[in-house]
Amino acid sequence: MADIELGLDTFGDVTRGADGQLQSHAQVIRDVIAEAVLADQLGIDFIGLGEHHRSDFAISSPETVLAAIAGRTSRIRLGSAVTVLSSDDPIRVFQRFSTLDAASNGRAEVILGRGSFTESFPLFGFELSQYETLFEDKLDLFAALINEDVVSWQGTTRPPLVNQRVFPPVEVKPLKTWIGVGGSPESVVRAVRYDLPLMLAIIGGDPARFKPYVDLYHRAYAQLGKPAKPIGVHSPGYVAETDEQAREEFWPDYKVMRDRIGAERGWPPMARAEFEQEVERGSLYLGSPETVARKIAATAKTLGIDRFQMKYSAGPLPHDKLMRCVELYGTKVMPLVREMLA
Repeated sequence: MADIELGLDTFGDVTRGADGQLQSHAQVIRDVIAEAVLADQLGIDFIGLGEHHRSDFAISSPETVLAAIAGRTSRIRLGSAVTVLSSDDPIRVFQRFSTLDAASNGRAEVILGRGSFTESFPLFGFELSQYETLFEDKLDLFAALINEDVVSWQGTTRPPLVNQRVFPPVEVKPLKTWIGVGGSPESVVRAVRYDLPLMLAIIGGDPARFKPYVDLYHRAYAQLGKPAKPIGVHSPGYVAETDEQAREEFWPDYKVMRDRIGAERGWPPMARAEFEQEVERGSLYLGSPETVARKIAATAKTLGIDRFQMKYSAGPLPHDKLMRCVELYGTKVMPLVREMLA
């Protein structure tokens, strides 16, 4: 377990500049590229960029930003977190990531999900009533694309394919593809059915409550007589020099983000007590390097995971603080986690 992969995720949250005003989306994208370049220099294993289509997140095309990062890095793995497959075309998603894989010398990954935000559905002309059907159908096609050179496929949401080749092919098959899961047994079993690694999005509550999903994943593989694929966890967090500094820097901007999303979804505003609960016993990996490392190591042991990805951005939290967080994660947190798990 000491060889656990440790990565970072961001949605390109629109940050506050030195003047206190929100940055332009363009500047945020340039800052995300700088954060990823630093992560590569520090030996961080993975950077994941989320896809969103709304004003508070700057990244709507993760693979385009990842391609820019690829040109300035040499070893960090590059992925989405997540790609909203339901409102995209599986062939185009495959082509974009196979192109990224070529440009980065085999470092591309795609994490496919249904997405907890639904802005992409009306934007691209899809019916929300088809939320499940679209994902099932498109995932079935995507699985065929990563496993076969010549694809024949038939579904319900697009015309069939007959002996179709898709270019460019992935240089070293298969394209690494994860299924992002928010917490339903059906999603876990679906990942096993397609023989794909599982990425658990644990954004609140005790991480240990996801143990039944991990057990189900392994049980389903055992029934097929096949070795299980890797399991990862995506959770929010933030690292500063001390626990107190981390809380005071992170809380105001995290609350801004959480309350904005909460207002759309009918949640009450976040109270400081709820925040503290998430830090102490929930899924917020926040504090000094030692505190964050202990919590990551505890989750790794409890769930038996192969990768941990910390979503380090939070609402308007400024770029300079995010850079310091990335630095502490790479130089302090990662060695401590590996030491604790050795």
